[in-house]
Amino acid sequence: MCFSAEASFAGGIILSAIGTATLSKVTKPRQKLFAGIPILFAAQQFAEGVLWITLKSGENEQLQNITTYIFLITALVIWPIMIPLSMWFMEESKRRRKFLAGLIITGGILSLFYASCLFSYDVRPQIQSFHIQYVDKFPVIPVRIALVFYLVSAIAPLYISSVKRMWLFGLLITVSYTISGIFFAQYLTSVWCFFAALISIVIFWVLIGPRTRTRQITAQSQP
Repeated sequence: MCFSAEASFAGGIILSAIGTATLSKVTKPRQKLFAGIPILFAAQQFAEGVLWITLKSGENEQLQNITTYIFLITALVIWPIMIPLSMWFMEESKRRRKFLAGLIITGGILSLFYASCLFSYDVRPQIQSFHIQYVDKFPVIPVRIALVFYLVSAIAPLYISSVKRMWLFGLLITVSYTISGIFFAQYLTSVWCFFAALISIVIFWVLIGPRTRTRQITAQSQP
């Protein structure tokens, strides 16, 4: 994350609490994967917090490498397939499930592509202007093409989903990417992941909010 290790750890703690609360309250198994997203974001933020410390100290290169790849595997390999898959599990419309199935395949191909890049090319994290920049040697043109499909896989499912208020989650993610791309292009992976992590707090509202409101209405209607 941008700014500091403390900010990353604080984000990780908040997301852990939100994710735990969400998972404890959802009752439908098909919602579990989506409900667990804040937990995965929390792990990612904790990893980058440790990375901040190792980069500043210049020590423990092995731990630096481990946390770098934890962060990047989560961002590049897990998210492209986890988002459409979690939407597919919750979707009740057969027509929309077909679209989401296509995006699962697209996300799976992207995950394999990024996994091969992480395995084949070096990645070097460095601190610049209060941000962590991940300097890699990935092939430029394929990566630019992959980025387009990455955005489709990671964002489009949120608009396709028929789950109430999911579109708002998608809108917030879209806005956060746009801001990150315009103002933090060099640090896009780190900054956008942090924004997306914070926005994932909305997941509690998407899954739990409607149920809480229904209970309140039911309670008020009882004599």
